[in-house]
Amino acid sequence: MKFGGTSVGSVESILNVKQIVEAQSEPVIVVVSALGGITDQLIRTSQQAVNGDISYLASYAEMAERHHNMVTEIIPAGAERDSLTRIIDSLLEELRSIYQGVYLIRDLSPKTQAAIVSYGERLSSRIVATLIKNAQWYDSREFIKTEVKGGRRLLDSDITAQLVKNTWQTIPQVSLVPGFISSDSKSGETTNLGRGGSDYTASIIAAALNAEVLEIWTDVDGFMTADPRVINSAYVIPELSYVEAMELCNFGAKVVYPPTIYPVCVKNIPILIKNTFNADAPGTIIKREVKDDKRLIKGISSIKGTTLITVSGLSMVGVIGVNRRIFSTLADNGISVFMVSQASSENSTSIGVRDEDAEAACRVLNEEFAKEIETGAMYHMQAESGLATVAVVGENMKHTPGIAGKLFGTLGRSGISVIACAQGASETNISFVVNANYLRKTLNVIHDAFFLSEYQVLNLFLCGVGTVGSSLIEQIAQQQEKLMQEQGLKLNVVGLASSHSALFNRTGIDLSNWREQLAEAPASDTERLHREVIDMNIFNSVFVDCTASPEVASLYQDFLEHNINVVAANKLAASSNYDNYRQLKTTAQRRGVKFLFETNVGAGLPIIRTINDLIHSGDKILRIEAVLSGTLNFIFNKLSSNMPLSQTVHLAKQEGYSEPDPRIDLSGKDVIRKLVILAREAGYKLEQDDVEKHLFIPQSFFEGKVDEFWQQLPSLDKKFEQQRRALEQQHKRWRFVAKLQDGKASVSLCEIPQGHPFYGLEGSNNIVMLTTERYREYPMLIQGYGAGASVTAAGVFADIMSIANI
Repeated sequence: MKFGGTSVGSVESILNVKQIVEAQSEPVIVVVSALGGITDQLIRTSQQAVNGDISYLASYAEMAERHHNMVTEIIPAGAERDSLTRIIDSLLEELRSIYQGVYLIRDLSPKTQAAIVSYGERLSSRIVATLIKNAQWYDSREFIKTEVKGGRRLLDSDITAQLVKNTWQTIPQVSLVPGFISSDSKSGETTNLGRGGSDYTASIIAAALNAEVLEIWTDVDGFMTADPRVINSAYVIPELSYVEAMELCNFGAKVVYPPTIYPVCVKNIPILIKNTFNADAPGTIIKREVKDDKRLIKGISSIKGTTLITVSGLSMVGVIGVNRRIFSTLADNGISVFMVSQASSENSTSIGVRDEDAEAACRVLNEEFAKEIETGAMYHMQAESGLATVAVVGENMKHTPGIAGKLFGTLGRSGISVIACAQGASETNISFVVNANYLRKTLNVIHDAFFLSEYQVLNLFLCGVGTVGSSLIEQIAQQQEKLMQEQGLKLNVVGLASSHSALFNRTGIDLSNWREQLAEAPASDTERLHREVIDMNIFNSVFVDCTASPEVASLYQDFLEHNINVVAANKLAASSNYDNYRQLKTTAQRRGVKFLFETNVGAGLPIIRTINDLIHSGDKILRIEAVLSGTLNFIFNKLSSNMPLSQTVHLAKQEGYSEPDPRIDLSGKDVIRKLVILAREAGYKLEQDDVEKHLFIPQSFFEGKVDEFWQQLPSLDKKFEQQRRALEQQHKRWRFVAKLQDGKASVSLCEIPQGHPFYGLEGSNNIVMLTTERYREYPMLIQGYGAGASVTAAGVFADIMSIANI
């Protein structure tokens, strides 16, 4: 059983260790790390001393006090505590003397540094050995032996295995061993197994003694599918094979020190990862054979701080030994390469190294290939920093077609460029390099795409909180739980913006009090809105525009270029000049995202979607006739002998059907925009200026101020009433109709005879009649509510759902 620094770092955690160990019914060997943070502090203090910084004394005193306090708080007063205190004081005095020597002579050799860092485990192990009942303490330097090979300090395996067996010829109930530290097999001087070496210590002992199991106790519940600090929905992997665990460890999963796996893997000893702070959690078991798991990948891991070095030159093609020279040179200089990517043409090889090794790697490779570079046969090393390496791991990827295609397709649709990639013939690991700024987004889209998450996530930016926007927010709030349970879809609102302020939170905004939060949010404008949405760089994102703002509509192009889906209730973009409309559609298609605007025409009616379905299935739209203004339809339905035109216009404004300035509706501009959008979606190139306008209000009424319009409007009442009566006698009604035929478009006030589909259109309803090659004799009719906040919001909601393919 190995307990890490966090497991012995506080009074609470170290008492948990006591409880866990003493609950074991069979003999156990316990390996402990230094108290959490002590190893770093030992190194930091030694640097202060060698630099002549007298503050090393304060740092040393702080460490001494922490160990004394730990003893006082967990060991009851008495002979046992007194004996332990004497041991601790003796060790601390040795440490103080070494620091003083370093300070005085200003020298810190590797030997001295190794001696200093050993005190962390030597102190902690003594404390834990005294705390746990009947524990017997062992000095790991007596049986964990190292040697120097090729300039590197490595485990002396054969001697160590024999010494471990000799040490535990009889095994007590509890054996307590300091991890990490070792000694040279020849000189006996104190050495160590490297950072994370306590895991390795436990593995070495487990393998030598053929232990039943190696338990690694840490501060997490086990191996996670991904870093939970980046992916909220990451969860514990119940079982991993040794190969999968090794791949994840080598690529940044810090649950287990990578060399730990090999010794126990050879002996087929399972590794159990457990949480000291949640001992009842089942954890992760690592073993040779795992249960059949249908998931294609088990986990995602990553390494930040990657530099990609490219070795290239025409002389490399077909020349044997170039790669040997590359890797020999790097190995001779102690530089580790964790990823290699080579083109089949052999004219370039890209290698992944850590940022801190990049400068040295370039220097030694330039020196190695100096002659070739001088003659032009090879180029200077090219280093690209600011990168991150991601590994997708799973043994089920073996011989499964389409994994790489799905992986890179998912990344491409999210606007993430892969700079280099590599996959071994074992097919258990696909590794690739991306820009470090896209690491969080990369991990999230992969996690989501491969169904590691319990649900699919859509991250929504909602702009505009007027009648439509606020209604949409309420609808989302009402449906969130149901969508999670029934569809596995999480709608995560990460941004809310009004005309005055904006609120952003990548983990999600609580919609139960969104108005209060938005009221307290910082002031905002379109520039901040644009910056916040782009900079959040969040995966599966959707920008929803419920405004009528041209400034907001102007942001769509850049959002689409950044692989952000756009859903617009705002008509201005789709009805703008044709080239802009076409560019938006093309960009969305090229970037693999969606630009949806169903509610631009007919609120929640499926008009645009129906036209698209007809065209995609091979039909052709021959003619469109439609009543598209709920406001105008309301006005003409209300006209009567007791309700003149001026009063119906007032009523439309009072009941919220018209704009504050009703001339916008009466001018037919809104209908023209809608007709242009339908015509374009039907495959016709049409501009607003191409539409013939036959208006029923004199042009002079649209000039001047709105107050003047209200004063003038009653002058039309008498004429309209006379015409209305004449229509009534002929059994006809007025409808403001938009038409498209043979590529020509018009809007006009038409007299509709009884029996025509438009005649009985009630209230503010809309109706569209589509004549197509298939629906020529009996045109298709789409009819229903064409205005209103709730139905428009529902239409926007439907567009959002279509992005989630629900």
